[in-house]
Amino acid sequence: MSASVVLSTTPSIEGRKITKYCGIVTGEAIMGANIFKDLFAGIRDIVGGRSATYEAELRKARELALTEIAQAAAEKGANAVVGIDLDYETVGGQGSMLMVTVSGTAVVVE
Repeated sequence: MSASVVLSTTPSIEGRKITKYCGIVTGEAIMGANIFKDLFAGIRDIVGGRSATYEAELRKARELALTEIAQAAAEKGANAVVGIDLDYETVGGQGSMLMVTVSGTAVVVE
């Protein structure tokens, strides 16, 4: 992720003034879970507990989507993204794909 772009779910960044709005930016990531991961996650679901496999895949997808949004903001000349919204979905047969979408407003802060 670009270290020069500040990412925030809040509408502003405390102690910094927004001087320019550069537009909406988005990032998406779709990660497939292979059959072995699905099998072990299914076993975990049956016996209870957390599925570390799916948690790791979600973490990777979220980080990728946030990296994309930071890059998109930098391309617009922004140094921050505010009002970030993260959304998680499953797509494909029986949730075989994990999708993370991220959107926010690219801004310049001083």
